[in-house]
Amino acid sequence: MPAKIPATIVTGFLGSGKTTLIRHLLNNAEGRKIALIINEFGDLGVDGDILKGCGDATCTDDDVMELSNGCICCTVAEDFVPTLEKLLSRKDLPDHIVIETSGLALPQPLVQAFNWPEISTRVTVDGVVTLVDGKAVAEGRFAHDINAVDAQRAADDNLDHETPLSELFEDQIACADLIVVNKSDLLEPIEAKSLSDRLRTESRPGVQVVSTSMGVLPADVLLGRSAAAETDLDARDAPHHHHGEDGEHDHDHDEFESFVVTRPEIADPKAFADLVAQTIRSHDILRLKGFAAVTGKPMRLTIQAVGPRVDSYYDRPLGGSERETRLVVIGEAGLDRAAITAALSA
Repeated sequence: MPAKIPATIVTGFLGSGKTTLIRHLLNNAEGRKIALIINEFGDLGVDGDILKGCGDATCTDDDVMELSNGCICCTVAEDFVPTLEKLLSRKDLPDHIVIETSGLALPQPLVQAFNWPEISTRVTVDGVVTLVDGKAVAEGRFAHDINAVDAQRAADDNLDHETPLSELFEDQIACADLIVVNKSDLLEPIEAKSLSDRLRTESRPGVQVVSTSMGVLPADVLLGRSAAAETDLDARDAPHHHHGEDGEHDHDHDEFESFVVTRPEIADPKAFADLVAQTIRSHDILRLKGFAAVTGKPMRLTIQAVGPRVDSYYDRPLGGSERETRLVVIGEAGLDRAAITAALSA
């Protein structure tokens, strides 16, 4: 029987750095052919496009598959398993599969899905990697911007669990084979050590805790862990994962909203980043992400903002039909869409 294809599950709250870590992995895959399954959130496939733009021959556009039908742990049968089956039916199989979950996904049900007969003989969970926003957790929070996480929760109509963030964080730690304390450059050395020590005591025996910034880790640290996590579910107990009697929960989806702003290409990336930051502050925008075409530049500019922090970088060449700027804006209900669109179009 052929060897099972290893799959790595990457979990962590919005803003912890999952996409950045995976992008670095793709650019330093050391010859591995990696396929991605992404649990997308929002009106525009930004995370998928960021990863498709890696430009690495080991991960082509065809190797990136997006799930946009809601929280991955709540759509296992309808969405995830069929997507994985489709990937496994290809003649050109990947060497490794990486799955980026939504920050709200419970990792345990996803790991359990690998025991489904349709896929259990062909793929195995090589490891569960949990990313932690080191600065936020050290300060007693679970994410850089709790409101943005709540907005993500409210915008997902398919989410059928309302696990408190504290319990969801415990679930992510309990299921981990590797805990990555990201943004460690924002911590004092004694803070970083204290947090790492704490996470070791809160996780299962033998779980590794590593610190990094910008998701920079060697591929050999992330991949090749051979955990076979789907055979070890009892040790990854998720005591807080529960559903109501009818399997549904009430959600107030009207508290948050998201929309897309499209404008022509920009002339000055630095000035535009300042404009984005000012617009975020003026209109209490929780999350903004997207792409821009820059006048005279052949490369696409990726823009990501969580709270007041705006990051941007060039990721891949632009196609002829892509010379425009498209941004997803996420915030509490009642956003002044006209004013925000006007500000971002200035």
